[in-house]
Amino acid sequence: MQLWLSYLNNAIIFIVYLVTAWKQICFIPVIKTIIIYKFCLPCNQLTLIFIFVKNYFMTTFKHGILLLLLAIASHGLYAQNFVSNQKGSAIGFSGNLVDFSASVPKIGHVDPGYSVMYWKGLSSNFDLSLRYNGLFSDYSKLPGAALQGAYKSEGEASLHLHPNDNHFLLPFLTAGIGVGGMYSRKVVPYAPLGGGLQLNLLDEGYILLQVNYRASFNTTYLDNNMFYSLGVLQTINYGKTKAAPLPAPPVVVAPPVVKDRDGDGIPDSLDACPDVAGTAALHGCPDRDGDGIADKDDACPDVPGLARYKGCPIPDTDHDGINDEEDKCPTVPGVARYGGCPIPDRDGDGVNDEEDKCPDLPGTAANHGCPEVKAEVKKRIDIAAHNIYFATGSAKLLAKSNKSLDAVAGILKADNNLKIDVNGYTDNTGKPEKNLALSDARAKAVAAYLAKKGVAADKVKGTGFGQDNPIADNKTAAGRSKNRRVELKLHYD
Repeated sequence: MQLWLSYLNNAIIFIVYLVTAWKQICFIPVIKTIIIYKFCLPCNQLTLIFIFVKNYFMTTFKHGILLLLLAIASHGLYAQNFVSNQKGSAIGFSGNLVDFSASVPKIGHVDPGYSVMYWKGLSSNFDLSLRYNGLFSDYSKLPGAALQGAYKSEGEASLHLHPNDNHFLLPFLTAGIGVGGMYSRKVVPYAPLGGGLQLNLLDEGYILLQVNYRASFNTTYLDNNMFYSLGVLQTINYGKTKAAPLPAPPVVVAPPVVKDRDGDGIPDSLDACPDVAGTAALHGCPDRDGDGIADKDDACPDVPGLARYKGCPIPDTDHDGINDEEDKCPTVPGVARYGGCPIPDRDGDGVNDEEDKCPDLPGTAANHGCPEVKAEVKKRIDIAAHNIYFATGSAKLLAKSNKSLDAVAGILKADNNLKIDVNGYTDNTGKPEKNLALSDARAKAVAAYLAKKGVAADKVKGTGFGQDNPIADNKTAAGRSKNRRVELKLHYD
């Protein structure tokens, strides 16, 4: 409905325009021709026809532009419904003006003409046009070569760049190649360069306004010039489409009889277990343990498992609670913190390293994995401990202690793994803190002596305990004498 309203509106505007402008369109060219006839005695009939056509084109060209603007304004009142964003084949004509003085922005002496055109959209953004131009002009650059009322022919092929064609008003750019006949008695090629505006009449037709600067390839015979054109196009076979062939009647085929013995919704032809109800995911077979493995392929159908173990859980060969895939010692029971292996026993003494105080020395379980110190060695150390003497109230070793300490040093150097604790004690005479300091100094004096004799410092530890841990009664002189002592403890841990 809006399309027909648009056409009716354009027709009304065109009639109003003709009523208001008919005098200028019809009478002005006639009056100008009569005046020239009165004062141009040499003019023949062909010349008068040329003058009339030229004046008519120049007058109607200006009014044609006004008519184009009115059509644009009226067409915009209605919604557009374009068939395609690419122009189809179209033919048309136009009225032209050529200004050989190329006096942009001013217009100099112009000659009228017309065009017959063919347009074809190559894509949504490119059009190809072919046009024949007829020009009423006596233009010539050679003196004496001008021909009054001469008629010239031109041919052009151009490409036009523009946005998608499904726009009502569309600007475009033009570039092409043309050839003009008998300018200054020569055929001269030129290049039309410019642009224009296109009014899309809902893909049924187009109104085109073009302005081109035509660059001459031989300015000796043809000047660069300006070309102005207002024309219309009519699309070919607009809206005609081939009728789609009627579809073939459907072939009615009786549905096949589907057998499903186990009633699980899977036809027997597709059911791998046609006599036992199952699931479609397992091709009609059941899965009691829900591990995704059909019972017929599951070695442990009642216990969820893995396909790589034929439906059974990951095995635990040594039954230590750690499956074989995570167990570094799958055939020997172990613990998780050692990757399924037993607690290590580096020295192989039967006491694991977590309980072995001497993990690198074979020992006995009774001695927490450490070797037992030989009884004769203990006895020699105890004798040496009873023969260590200090100056009264001092940590200075007396010379009579040297023999015993030298024997201790020899025992320690003979066994690289053997260590010794030197523990110093006092009686309860005096202040406890002084007794503690004295006992510690005496223990460290013994350790220093042993180190001096070549015993490694990390094998000897000297510690004072003061008046603690008495071994006799401090009320008697004999008891206090026993409590003032140095104990030597051999060990391997």
